[in-house]
Parts: sequence; C-alpha cells; structure tokens
Amino acid sequence: MRRGIAFGVAAYGLWGLFPLYWPLLKPAGAVEILAHRIMWSLVAVGAVLAVQRRWVRALSVRQGGLLALAAVVVTVNWGTYIYAVNSGQTIEAALGYFINPLISVLFGVVVFRERLRGWQWCAVGMGAVAVVVLTVDYGRPPWIALVLAFAFGTYGLIKKFADMPSAEGLAVETAVLFLPALGFVVLLEGQGDGTFGHQGVGQALLLATAGVVTAVPMMFFNAAAIRLPLTVIGMLQYLAPVLQFAIGVFVQHEEMPPSRWAGFLLVWLALVMLTWNGLRVARREPLPGSARGG
Repeated sequence: MRRGIAFGVAAYGLWGLFPLYWPLLKPAGAVEILAHRIMWSLVAVGAVLAVQRRWVRALSVRQGGLLALAAVVVTVNWGTYIYAVNSGQTIEAALGYFINPLISVLFGVVVFRERLRGWQWCAVGMGAVAVVVLTVDYGRPPWIALVLAFAFGTYGLIKKFADMPSAEGLAVETAVLFLPALGFVVLLEGQGDGTFGHQGVGQALLLATAGVVTAVPMMFFNAAAIRLPLTVIGMLQYLAPVLQFAIGVFVQHEEMPPSRWAGFLLVWLALVMLTWNGLRVARREPLPGSARGG
C-alpha cells in the first residue's frame, strides 16, 4: 500500500507539474510540441518495453480500431492542454481535470446504463451549474476545460473497451500517429519554421525529453494501479489538477475574479459530494482485489 501510494503521488504529481514544463519548449508552437511529444513518446515507451522484455501482442481488428480512435482522442487532449498552458490558460485546463470525474459519471449513465444515486445526481447537477457560472464569468463556455474533460473521459472509455495494458496501448497509439507527426515536423523544418535544431542544443533536448516526460508518470501510474484499490486511485487523481490550479494562480498569476472562484467552488463541492458518496458505497460494498491500469 505504501509503495502504491508513493507511485501514485509520483504519477499525479508529475502530471500536475506539466504546466511548468511545456512553456520551456517555446518558441515552438503547440502543434510542433505535440508532434515531438508523439514521436519521442513512441521512442521512450519502446525503450521501456524492450528493457522489460514486453512486446505488443497480436491485436484483433476491433482492438486495432479502438486504439487508432484512442490515438486521435488523446491527440486532441494533449494538443489542447499544451495550447492552454502555453497561452496562459492553465487554470481553465485544471478545471477540465476537475470536471473529468463528473463526465465519467455521465458516461456511466449513457454508455453502461448505470443508475445514479441521489448524491451522484446532485454532484452532476452542481457541476452543470458551475459550468453555467463559469460561462457567464468567461463570457463564453469554458471550451478548453470541456474539451479536455470530454476527450480524457472518452479516451478512458475507449481504453476500457480495448482492454490493453497502458504501455503497450500507448506504443500502438503513438505508432499510429508517428508518421503524421513526423511528416508535420519535416514540413515545418522544410519551411524554416521549425525550432528543433535551430534554437540551440537545449531546445532540441527539451523537445526530445517530451517522450520521457510522457512515459515516466505513466509507468508510475501503472505501478500504483496494480497495488491500490480504485477508491485510493480516485482520491489521488485530484492531486494533478490541484497542482495545476496552484501553478496557474501563484506561479503564472492568472486572473481569478470572484465570479470564477464561485464557479470553481461549485465544482469542488460537487467533487466532495461525489467522493464522499463513492467512499460510503466502497465501505458497504468493498471492491475485490486491486485496480489495474488499462
């Protein structure tokens, strides 16, 4: 349990510190950073699998199709997040990951026909009210937060149906995206607009480490998932958006007017209700075994 918690804190802590990393890759644009992240992630995950002597097993047509779809969805998530952080919208990006558990509950109702308890409905309703409040505050719907939440929730749903371990799954997903990413980088370099190799060795190394930055927390998460119950994983997941929010407020000094605080407080209250209900149910109906990452 202690090692599992340590691995979980390391995984979500690193994810929470991402807003400090992506700005270091400027002057590269969000799409160039995304392309390098895809390419170098394949290299990093391939190296990890080689060291562990694990290989991607034969895929069924269904699994291949699902992982290809997952690749597209995770590209949307990664690209949106990089754009948000590098354009000074880290707080809204953090909001997306605060909202994500509520989106997962909605997917449970729509896809798996799950029946929600009263407290769960209250949490979802409060989350919807929070989105309305934040829409009024921003003068527009919080698109970045909504795209991140729905993309990440959809990605998790697809991975559940694909039933593939995280490392092997990410290897397939980045392999699907590798050639388009490489083509974009080559095109960018040919036009003289690329930064890899043109902004010094430091810039090139930072872009290349995007793969390690992606792979390492995923490995920590896998190690945590096989050791911890789902209830503990569910509690730890809030560490990442809390850190992202703190970086947005205290490091990047993004604006937080009172109306925005009100919207966030509603989201946090909804999450407290959702977590409390989940813990209460878990005490009554303990989950067999431990959670395994997918």
